[in-house]
Amino acid sequence: MADDETPATKLRELTGVARWILRILRLGIPVAGILFVLDVQSYLSISMYTEQYMGLFLALTLGSIFLSIPAKKGSVRNRVPWYDMVLCAAALVVGLYVTILYPRLIMEVAYPSTDKLVLGILAIVVALEATRRTVGWSLVIVALAFLLYARFNHYMPEPFLATGAPWGKLAISLYLDSDGILGMPTLVISTMVFAFIAFGQVLFLTGGGQFLTDFAMAIMGRFRGGSAKVAIVASSLFGMISGSAVANVATVGVVTIPMMKKSGYRAEVAAGIEAVASTGGQIAPPVMGIAAFLMAEMLSIPYAEVALAAIVPALLYYIALFTQVDLEAARHGLRGLPKEQLPSVAKIAGIGWIFLVPLAVVVYTLFFLNFEAGKCGIAGAATALVMSLFRRETRPGLRRLFQILESTGAAMVDLGAIGATVGLVIGSIAISGVGFTFSNMIVSIGENSLILLLLLTAVTGIILGMGLPTGAVYILLAVLVGSALEKLGVQPLAAHMFIFYFGMLSMITPPVCLATYTAASIAGADHLKTALHGMRLGVIAYIVPFIFVYSPALLLKGPPLTIALGIVTAIAGAVILGIAFTGFLFRNLGWGVRVLLTAGAVALLIPPGGAIAMSWEFNLVGAAVVAALIAWEWRQRGKGQRRAPDAA
Repeated sequence: MADDETPATKLRELTGVARWILRILRLGIPVAGILFVLDVQSYLSISMYTEQYMGLFLALTLGSIFLSIPAKKGSVRNRVPWYDMVLCAAALVVGLYVTILYPRLIMEVAYPSTDKLVLGILAIVVALEATRRTVGWSLVIVALAFLLYARFNHYMPEPFLATGAPWGKLAISLYLDSDGILGMPTLVISTMVFAFIAFGQVLFLTGGGQFLTDFAMAIMGRFRGGSAKVAIVASSLFGMISGSAVANVATVGVVTIPMMKKSGYRAEVAAGIEAVASTGGQIAPPVMGIAAFLMAEMLSIPYAEVALAAIVPALLYYIALFTQVDLEAARHGLRGLPKEQLPSVAKIAGIGWIFLVPLAVVVYTLFFLNFEAGKCGIAGAATALVMSLFRRETRPGLRRLFQILESTGAAMVDLGAIGATVGLVIGSIAISGVGFTFSNMIVSIGENSLILLLLLTAVTGIILGMGLPTGAVYILLAVLVGSALEKLGVQPLAAHMFIFYFGMLSMITPPVCLATYTAASIAGADHLKTALHGMRLGVIAYIVPFIFVYSPALLLKGPPLTIALGIVTAIAGAVILGIAFTGFLFRNLGWGVRVLLTAGAVALLIPPGGAIAMSWEFNLVGAAVVAALIAWEWRQRGKGQRRAPDAA
């Protein structure tokens, strides 16, 4: 679930007292999270503000960062220098100050005092330095830019001229207000995201990861291009748990990429397939990336509604990818894996039910019982633990339980820093008023052309995503552009889903595409060639967001008949788009045919009877063009080129 930037530095390997302190901090993160998400304090009649829990969460996560991650490369790895001990203590102080004293502070937040000012400045410094160590300079620079603008915007020209906030007010507000460090990003990360990370950790540390890979191998391995189809199925299933593109590639890709290369796929294609399949995990329900949880909070809707809206776009994404992989195998005559290399379906089914039950519990509690997202994640984790007791191989002992808790805490530390720094950005925007100014400017641009505004938003999202985590990109654009899109008549969910998609696509869009580069490194492939193949394989994700902005039927919004027809035609469009961008059907396709097929596919992706003008006409013309071209290619299939092997 963590956003996909990983620390550039190697973690320290500590021993002695320092290691025990780090373990205690990491263990404290999931323990505190479980108690708060399950609302245990209410059952014990303990009054507690949400901000008090967030203060504790930040103390534990930020403190862990300074103990575990060195300040720079080349630093000593087996001990903690004095300055990191000081920074760890500072993180604990600024967090626990809120945890212990917030009931009093909430009555005095409007009155500045020396302790609040000093701790406010310290909290900002600690958050920025922790973020630099975990995800690099990009997010830190963005936060500093907004922070400096909030202070010095009285020097800016119109329309960005405003009354700058003094340092004291700025520091205290960002530290203690609900629009700052203790704001919505930290709340979502420390509750909803934490719960599903805990779920994923339990599932995989009790053997769920191996089950997903074996299950994909068993059902897809025998078909042509079976190794690539295994990669798609395994990565999509893994993504439904983790929601992290780089984590998917690193976990599943080490198995699937060598397997694809061995079966005949070029290294660049194999890496591109894995990168695109893994990136789809951020948009695939029931558990999506961090931005989806943030979206639910920003729109004040249940997370289940966001997940439900994402089903059809995710389905189209994987259909288009699956089509291209199948036709790539057909073009090169790639066969399935030998039967002796495949696990038994019956054996996998016999042991796999213990991993499917927790997934079923998450889906049932999320979509049918309408539980809060955090409680659904904890319910899934608890069910996974219970089910693991039924088999000796998966039964966790006390040591494994502590390992699960510690690994969950370790997985949360990066997100704690990201949440705090994104909170600084949101707080600076709120204090300076630049969000309102920027939104008005965007509206004025889009008054004459909504498509121009969408294109600008898409490009901005991809550019920001080159250096920022997906969640940070989403928050930034949602605050600056989301209201502008809504003012121009775009449904709120469609507007925010559009922003979400183009923040996520930076994972496979060059020049900086972390999921692609991770896959290319595993494959030993050229990074740029891999990125170009990745864009081709994920092409539908660049098109569908524009369609659901104009016609939200693809988000399951609208009359049932329109939604049903839209899904049918969109599936056909996804398949045709895959054919066009592979350039092969019964034989290699010419560029003219590929261009016409692409146009027909886009026409079919438009929901008939929806909000887009002449949607029926687009569908009928697109279907006619596609049918004529496929019939022509069928007739010409034997002329001069080898016919593809029969599809499995």
